Amino acid sequence: MMLRLNILLVAVLLGSCVWLIRSSHESRRLVYELEKSQSAARELQIEFERLELDKRAQATPLRVEKLAREKLRMFGNNPGVTHYVAASAGVASAAGAASAEGASGGRP
Repeated sequence: MMLRLNILLVAVLLGSCVWLIRSSHESRRLVYELEKSQSAARELQIEFERLELDKRAQATPLRVEKLAREKLRMFGNNPGVTHYVAASAGVASAAGAASAEGASGGRP
């Protein structure tokens, strides 16, 4: 009877030792993965801040104006280049009718 009890206790002791070693190993592996993920997060944060800085540098008003002039061939507005368009009689009467209809709520 005592021999069976001793064998059972040794088996339980060995089982708990294996469980302890396995859980320690799993804990170390998880800590390593956590540190690796935190390092990747820091690198991504640095890259994000660099990209934000680049975006702000690219979007300055002078740079936007320069690109508009060079690539889109856009120029500033000045009175010497401004063209005024007068509405024709047909368009003006249609616009007047539309505004009158809008004022009456759409009913004739």
